[in-house]
Amino acid sequence: MWNMSLPWWEFVVRGALVYFFLLVILRITGKRNTGQLAPFDLVLLLVLSNAVQNSMNGGDNSVLGGIISATTLIALHYAVAYLTFRNKTLEKWIEGTPRTLIHNGVLNEKIMREELLTHHELGAALRAAGCGEIDHVHLATLENNGQITVSLRKAAN
Repeated sequence: MWNMSLPWWEFVVRGALVYFFLLVILRITGKRNTGQLAPFDLVLLLVLSNAVQNSMNGGDNSVLGGIISATTLIALHYAVAYLTFRNKTLEKWIEGTPRTLIHNGVLNEKIMREELLTHHELGAALRAAGCGEIDHVHLATLENNGQITVSLRKAAN
């Protein structure tokens, strides 16, 4: 239970490698994967966590090895959060920037394709904002967290 099959530092190195690999791969796959999870997104997340487990623990199932791996991940998460707070360039690279989907009723299809965002998903966000037509939208933005925020045009007087 407490006897580790690997030295403590190897858990730290393995955890750090997996953490940064996942950070990069999830960043590359786009904002859509980090917003609200659809069922297939949740399945991917669960399978992904299982896939990287052995690369982090090297086959060691000791309690101490698990504690070291978890502590490494939490420390790295805190460090990345602190660094992105202090460095705006790093924040932009890790968290991304919001993307404008609709501006003054005009849909940007290029961004929709780049973000793998379907018209159905956009339509759901518009309906949630109380909007039935793209023409009524002043600005629709895909935020860093995958959410779509919508501001409607002012009603003509």
